[in-house]
Amino acid sequence: MARIGVEQSLTDVKEALMEMGHEVVDLKTNDDVAYCDCCVITGQDENVMGMSTTSIAGPVIDARGYNAEDICQMVEQKLNLE
Repeated sequence: MARIGVEQSLTDVKEALMEMGHEVVDLKTNDDVAYCDCCVITGQDENVMGMSTTSIAGPVIDARGYNAEDICQMVEQKLNLE
């Protein structure tokens, strides 16, 4: 399965993605996104950990306003498009 970077405060999202079989990585620093297929952020800060200037291989999903199930569906859709 995919390697998904998830901000630390999104515990329910992390658990749901792990149940789906994904490898989940806590996003603490810019280096944590290096090998992620997709990242999920809270959207509470427009420049979370400098991600607006960081290049990652996969999409970044803003979790603001969505529940864990919605986010998991978005992750699957993004990963299937690549």
